[in-house]
Amino acid sequence: MITARPFNYPYDGRLTPSATALLVIDMQRDFLSLDGYFARQGYDPSPLRAILPTLNRLIAACRKAGIAIIHTRQGYRADLADMTPYEKWRRERSGLAGTDVLLRSSRGFELVPELDVEPQDIIVDKTCNSAFTYTDLEHVLRARGITHLLFSGCTTDVCVHTTLREACDRNFQCLTISDACASGDQYAHEAALHMVTVENGIFGALADADAVLSGLATLPHTTP
Repeated sequence: MITARPFNYPYDGRLTPSATALLVIDMQRDFLSLDGYFARQGYDPSPLRAILPTLNRLIAACRKAGIAIIHTRQGYRADLADMTPYEKWRRERSGLAGTDVLLRSSRGFELVPELDVEPQDIIVDKTCNSAFTYTDLEHVLRARGITHLLFSGCTTDVCVHTTLREACDRNFQCLTISDACASGDQYAHEAALHMVTVENGIFGALADADAVLSGLATLPHTTP
């Protein structure tokens, strides 16, 4: 069990590695680099880069415990065929028209090289803030018997939180790892974390990375 608030995770004390996945949301060059989408919107990507060491510690511990690692990437087709007129308008309004920012054909779409990614990890590509919308994420989770999700990545207030909310509505048991998530807006980051705990854990539980690592260390079976 992982010490968390407003209740320890999982609520029934049964943390089963084979039924658990660590979601690592959108740790891409377009969000973490100094010339990517996030920086072009006027945000400082350094808080996002700062969580990389913590994320890699969590990924290593989850792999050792037999917990699946699922990375997501956000971006559109190179031909923009999957963009609605409204999305194209927002892209132009943001000064991105004619660029390859947030396109799957671009270097910015790639996960940052500092992130610990292995061939056995699962990668889910998405166009929306939620990793469940128009993707096969739920099918992958159900096929593998995964019922418990650990949330990390960026940004806390947008893609992490949107995916978290949808996961809760689909009755997955969710834990958000507070210092393994980040945003370019500190106020929004803190508000998003607070929202997890309201109404006695309406969006699951909240814990820091040390609590998660301590909980994983108590599991009786780990892989070499």
